[in-house]
Amino acid sequence: MLVTRRLEFDAGHRIPDHGSQCRHLHGHRYALEVTLSGEIVRKEGNPDNGMVMDFSEIRNLARRHLVDLWDHAFFVYEHDVPVVEFLASLPEHKTVILDCIPTAENLAEKAFRILDAVYRDIYGNHLRLDRVRLYETPNCWADAVRAGE
Repeated sequence: MLVTRRLEFDAGHRIPDHGSQCRHLHGHRYALEVTLSGEIVRKEGNPDNGMVMDFSEIRNLARRHLVDLWDHAFFVYEHDVPVVEFLASLPEHKTVILDCIPTAENLAEKAFRILDAVYRDIYGNHLRLDRVRLYETPNCWADAVRAGE
């Protein structure tokens, strides 16, 4: 069984080597879809009985470990020195410095790695993170998926 929870957040970035508009500082209304796989819990008295995982718990974990850290932040590549220095000059600016260029693909991959450590099989239903889909715009997204095991 697959279950998916969608969360949205706002953030800015720039793609320093881009040949068009994305090389400029700009922002997006990102949407993040977290897809978990697992068996339906079938244990009387268990709060997740009939579910893979409660949607509110999927949301709460994603918010605590990722979305709240990224919401209203500016993603910057650590080697984009002028922008790193500029953002450092702004008092209390929410900046996320990355070891990669903040493309949708790289952000989806990072989100998958972060969240993969968060979603654990606590009820013996083989729960695991299956996919993270990150929408940069309503028409453009990247999927980070679990590699075949």
